[in-house]
Amino acid sequence: MEAEIPVGPIEFVGLVAEDDGPGRPAVVGPEALRDAGGWIPWAGPAIGVGPNPEMPLVAGQRVRIVGTSRSVPGRIRGDPIAGRVTISDVEVLGIGGVPFFTIGNAVRDRVRSVLDSSQRSEALVAGFLIGDTSGLSARDLDALRRSGLTHFVAVSGSNVALFLAAWWVLTAVVGIGPKRRFVLGVVGLGIFVVATRWEASVLRAAFMAATVLGAAATGIVVDTWVAIGAAVGVLLILSGQLAVDVGFQLSVAATVGIMVGSGMFADRRPKALWATLGAATAAQVAVVPVLLLHFGTVPLMSPIANLLSAPLVTGATVTGAVAVVIGWGPAVAVSSALAGAVLGVADVAAGWPQLGLAGVLAASGTAALIRAKRTRQLAIAGLAVVLALSMLIPSRPPNVPTVTFLDVGQGDAVLLRDPSGRVVLIDGGRDPLVLAEALRRHHIGRVDLLVGTHGDVDHIGGFEGIFNDHSIGRLWVPDHPDQGLEMEDLVGAGIAAAVPVDRVQPGISYTLGSIEIEAVGPRRRYAARNDGSIVLWVVADQSLLLPGDIGAIAQIELPPLRPDILLVPHHGSSSTDRSWLADVVGAVAVISVGPNTYGHPTPEILNVLNDAGADVMITMDEGDVSLELDAP
Repeated sequence: MEAEIPVGPIEFVGLVAEDDGPGRPAVVGPEALRDAGGWIPWAGPAIGVGPNPEMPLVAGQRVRIVGTSRSVPGRIRGDPIAGRVTISDVEVLGIGGVPFFTIGNAVRDRVRSVLDSSQRSEALVAGFLIGDTSGLSARDLDALRRSGLTHFVAVSGSNVALFLAAWWVLTAVVGIGPKRRFVLGVVGLGIFVVATRWEASVLRAAFMAATVLGAAATGIVVDTWVAIGAAVGVLLILSGQLAVDVGFQLSVAATVGIMVGSGMFADRRPKALWATLGAATAAQVAVVPVLLLHFGTVPLMSPIANLLSAPLVTGATVTGAVAVVIGWGPAVAVSSALAGAVLGVADVAAGWPQLGLAGVLAASGTAALIRAKRTRQLAIAGLAVVLALSMLIPSRPPNVPTVTFLDVGQGDAVLLRDPSGRVVLIDGGRDPLVLAEALRRHHIGRVDLLVGTHGDVDHIGGFEGIFNDHSIGRLWVPDHPDQGLEMEDLVGAGIAAAVPVDRVQPGISYTLGSIEIEAVGPRRRYAARNDGSIVLWVVADQSLLLPGDIGAIAQIELPPLRPDILLVPHHGSSSTDRSWLADVVGAVAVISVGPNTYGHPTPEILNVLNDAGADVMITMDEGDVSLELDAP
C-alpha cells in the first residue's frame, strides 16, 4: 500500500538505501509496517533514520526499526525523504537480495579498516578511492572546493579508469578471454558503484564505461560522445532528480569540457604537462556556470592547482589501492604523504582569488585581449598587476583600532584589530565554513588571542578546525567545569596544537597594541551556562563591552560600566534586564543575530535601545559591522 509517514511511535521493516554518518541520518525505503493487526505491506515513502552511533546503518541492510517518527520533508545527499525517525531499537535482518551490496560493502569496509580516517591525509585517500569524505573536516572540504579540487574526491572518470585497468589486469592474469572480460568489467563497475555509494559523478562515469564495454562485447565501437549521451539519457530516465543534483551537473559539464578541449594544447611540449593543463582549463571553463549558480564564485587559478595536484592524486590513489589490497604499511605511508601534499595545495590555493559573475566577465574579456596579438602584452601585464594587488593590498591592517562584528548568522563572532597587525577573535558563530569565509573577507591569518566566551555552539561551533587553519597565540575559556562537550573539544584541540590555554577570571587582561582588554566577568559560578560567559571590557580611544550571553542575574553583578559601543547580550533576547540595558547602553548598540525561531531581537529590547537614543546596528540586516575605536 502507499501511505504517508505515520507520526509518533512506529515500527517498520525497510531496506537501507544510504548509510548514516556523523550527524547525518540514513535513508531507508520502507517495506512493511506494524499496526494493531500485525505486519502490513508498506511501499513508501523514503525516511531519514538515525543517525545511530552505536550501530551505524549500512546501505543494503534490511532492518527492523522501532522509534518515533515525525513528518519533516527534505533531502539527504540529494535523496528526497518524507520524514525522520529517531531510533529506540534497531535489528539488522540481513543483506538485501542484491549480491553487489555484499561485495561492494566488503570493499568499502576494507578501505576503512586499512586507512585511519582520523588522519587528514589518510581520510583524503579514502575520498580518492571510494568517495568517503566523512573523515575530512568541513574546512578541508571547503578548501578543496575553493581551490577547484573537489572533483578528486567526487569519484569520477579517472577513478573508474584506474579501477577498470586493475580489473582488466586481474582478469587477464586468470586467463579470461576478451569478450568475457568486457562483461566482467560491467560487473566490476556495479561493485565499484556500490562501494562508492553511487555518487552522481561515479554513476555518470560508470554508465559511460558500461556503455563502451557492453558495445565492445558485441563488437560495436562506441565513441565518447555517444557514451556520454547514452549515460546521461539513461540516468535521467531512471532518476530525473539527477538533473538538479549539483554533483551530476558538475560531472557532466566537466566531462564535456574535457572532450571539447582535449586538443587545446596538442601542439605544445612537453605533451603530458600541456595535456593536463588543457584538460583542467577546459573542465574549469565548462563548470563556471554551474559554480556560479550554486556557489556564487569560481576559483580563478583552479587549472594551476589541478596541474600541481593531478600527479599527486594519481600516485596517492594507486599506492592507496595497493595498500588496501595487500595491507602493506609502507604503501599506506606513501599514499598518505602524497595526499597530505594535495591538502597542502588546497590550503594554499583556497586563498587564491575567487571570481563572482563580474569577475568571470572581466576574466573572459581579458582572455579575449590576450588572444589578440595587438593587446596581448598589455593584457598580460594588467592581469599580473590586478592579481598582485588583490593578494597584497587587502592584507594590510587597519590604520586605527577597529572592531568588526562578523555576520555569522545566529551567533556571535567579534574581531578586534590593531594597526600593529595583531588580532583578537571573540567567539566564532556556529558554522566553521561561515567563520572561515568571514575571516577570508578580512584577510585574517594569525589570531593572537582566541576567546570562547562560553560553551554554546552558536558561539564556539565555528572554531572547529581553526587550530589547523590558523596560527593561534593564546586561548581564553571560562573558568567553569560545566561548559559542555563543545568547550571540552575546543580546549583539547588547543592543547593538542600547543596553544596556551587560560581559564579566565575577572581581572585577567591582554594588550593588543593600542587596545586594552580586561575580563570583568564572570563574577562567580552561575547555575546557567550563559551567565558564566566571559565578559570583556575593551578600551582604546572609545570603549566597548562584549558581554557574551549573560542574562539579568549576571548583568546586575557587573561593575558599573557605560561603553561607547555595546554588543547587546544574547542576540537581543528577553533574558536581558531592561533597566540594566538602559543604564549601560551608550551611543552604539550592535545585535549579532541571524534568521531564527527564537524571536531575537525582541521588540522590548529594541524599544529600550531606541528610547535610549542608541544607534542600533543588526548584523542580519547590515552584514559585517565595522567600527573604528579611535576618538570620534
